[in-house]
Amino acid sequence: MANILGIFTAIVLAVAAFVAMKNNAHLETEITNRNTEAGNLVTSQARLKAAQEVLKELPVETAGINEEAAAKTEEETALKEANDKLKADIESKTSTITANKTKLDEIREKTAKIGDLQNLAAKMKSMGADLEELTQSISINEATLANLTAQNTATQAEESRRKDELDKFSKGESLPSLKTRIRNIYPTWGFVTLQDGNNAGVIANSTLDVVRDGETIAKLLVTSVESSSASASIVPDSIGEDVTLSVGDRVVPGTKAKK
Repeated sequence: MANILGIFTAIVLAVAAFVAMKNNAHLETEITNRNTEAGNLVTSQARLKAAQEVLKELPVETAGINEEAAAKTEEETALKEANDKLKADIESKTSTITANKTKLDEIREKTAKIGDLQNLAAKMKSMGADLEELTQSISINEATLANLTAQNTATQAEESRRKDELDKFSKGESLPSLKTRIRNIYPTWGFVTLQDGNNAGVIANSTLDVVRDGETIAKLLVTSVESSSASASIVPDSIGEDVTLSVGDRVVPGTKAKK
């Protein structure tokens, strides 16, 4: 009887030890989960604060964008006026060249109808001088026309480029020529800084792609821009769990995120 009681007691103690071990493991799991949730809460509060700071700066950024858009519109108007003036000059020079050519043809026709050139040497000499003068005038006018045409072509190209820039600017898209890199990374706050700013074509509120080995590994949303630097938030869910951004990663214009 004593042996049976001892065996039963040993079994009860073993079961109690097993239950205690299970309860201890569950308690440790709960403590770990609680610590993880606390860390997530701190991160979320930090991101909320950063987003509130960005939201606070948006009115100032919008005012700057409107001023720059107005300046670009004025610049486009000035380019148009210069282009119209060049076109008027080209038309004027073209008319002069046409008139000179007509005079030259008339002189050549008169010269062809002259009979005895020996008796009309003086007249021929005068006509020859006029012919040379008109020929030189035509050459000068043709050179001027070529120069004005080249200027007009350059002005039209510049006007087209400005229009493209203004269009990108009004759509909140960075310029296609933009090529920059990540300067600093702040993973806790969820944003990065770039090596270039609006001098390289970075536009506020535009979407950028982080490219590595020919593939887009993350997307950025530009929050503030200066002449030679910019800040951008890392777009949530645009970066894989196994991907880590690095200083020096290449950044190019991306497709604007749909609201």
